[in-house]
Amino acid sequence: MRLGEKTGVPIYVQLREQFLRAIGAGLLSPGDQMPTMRQVAVALKVDLNTVRRAYDELERLGALTLVRGRGSFVAEPPPAKAGYEHERDTDNLARQTLAAALALGVDPQALAKRIAALAVDKGDGK
Repeated sequence: MRLGEKTGVPIYVQLREQFLRAIGAGLLSPGDQMPTMRQVAVALKVDLNTVRRAYDELERLGALTLVRGRGSFVAEPPPAKAGYEHERDTDNLARQTLAAALALGVDPQALAKRIAALAVDKGDGK
């Protein structure tokens, strides 16, 4: 999917998800400086407020750190959680992912298998 395709998904959500995928894939590493919101808006030909909303969401999620006067940076991943907090967050993420899969018409069982395969690959350093 390319940014801005007629999917019914708001552009700021598409942009946020693309940045999260880049971070998850290691294309963006903790401490990397992000392009300015204006640079992204001009490059993608989208409204500056759309980019600002995506960056704000990324900051809220803890994926970005915004430093006034310096820019936006990929945040360090938080330390692993344990116990009840870990179970709660894992359950919430699983429910969100399942809802997104169903909304996109993706088979939940196929998605679970793919996630398991990707997790194994990630453990191998791929």
